[in-house]
Amino acid sequence: MSTATIKRTSGRGSRVSQPSRRPRQSKGLMTQLLSYVPLSPEQIHKLMTWLIGLIVAAVLWIAASFLGLPAMVGAEISDLAGRAGFAVAKIEVRGLERMDEMPVSDIAVKYVDRSMLSVDLDKLRAEVMTLGWVKEARVSRRLPDALVVEVVERQPVAVWQHDGQLKLIDASGAALGSVDPDSIPDLPLVVGPQANRKTEALAKLMDAAPALKPMLAGATWIGNRRWDLRFQSGEQLLLPEGEAEAAAALVNFARMDGVDRLLGRGVLRFDMRDPSRFVLRLPPGQSKTDAPAVTSAKADTVVTTGSAEPKAATPAASSQETEG
Repeated sequence: MSTATIKRTSGRGSRVSQPSRRPRQSKGLMTQLLSYVPLSPEQIHKLMTWLIGLIVAAVLWIAASFLGLPAMVGAEISDLAGRAGFAVAKIEVRGLERMDEMPVSDIAVKYVDRSMLSVDLDKLRAEVMTLGWVKEARVSRRLPDALVVEVVERQPVAVWQHDGQLKLIDASGAALGSVDPDSIPDLPLVVGPQANRKTEALAKLMDAAPALKPMLAGATWIGNRRWDLRFQSGEQLLLPEGEAEAAAALVNFARMDGVDRLLGRGVLRFDMRDPSRFVLRLPPGQSKTDAPAVTSAKADTVVTTGSAEPKAATPAASSQETEG
């Protein structure tokens, strides 16, 4: 009887095959970002195509600009326009009343015979704006061959006397041009350093006493701090320092002139620099009894005589001012 031999293998040597586990491949970053975009793949593809096209066009434009091609093309187009009849042949200046047309024409005439397209309007306007009389300017093309320069003039409000010269000035104090002493316009005369910059303040001061405004002949800015006024009847009025103080004194003087008629009575000057005194200076040779009676003065009235006083501002006089 044969015996069967059964071999047993130990559990140590036995291996159970297990399915292999491969790591998941993560999606790319771009794919993840695109998944959040609410566009279809076709739309994204078109968008990318346009973006690439714009980048290529920008690169080509930069390269062409570096080589100067746009300027060359522009110059050629400008030359073609000029040869076609679109060249500057006429200069029209509008809006002038007081200033001479020649300074404006002299600036614009250098553009004659140039192509209309090559005229730099902003540069031409800036050159016109350098003229003293010009407050504002506008330059335009009128096809086929005209440049139109429209000017807004500054308005003169006074004549400024300084360093022996007479100049017209506007409300801002800008000097507009020289004035012939033999043909001075009917405007107030302001005298002294920086007096041209005080014309607006002077106008505001005179607005406080409108009755005296048409009688004003000139004003001297003394020491860069106060006004001496000169009236058409020849008298001077010395005002105190400070805008409020000067306005109050001028209003008080207008009231007294309305009551006692001070102007045109032969007084050389009225001194209101000291608010506690109202000083009247008479010409030499007159007695104090010749002074007009001042019944409406709110301060002590003092009458003096003599000639030791500042000279009235006149176009023939020097603009060197002194305190009296």
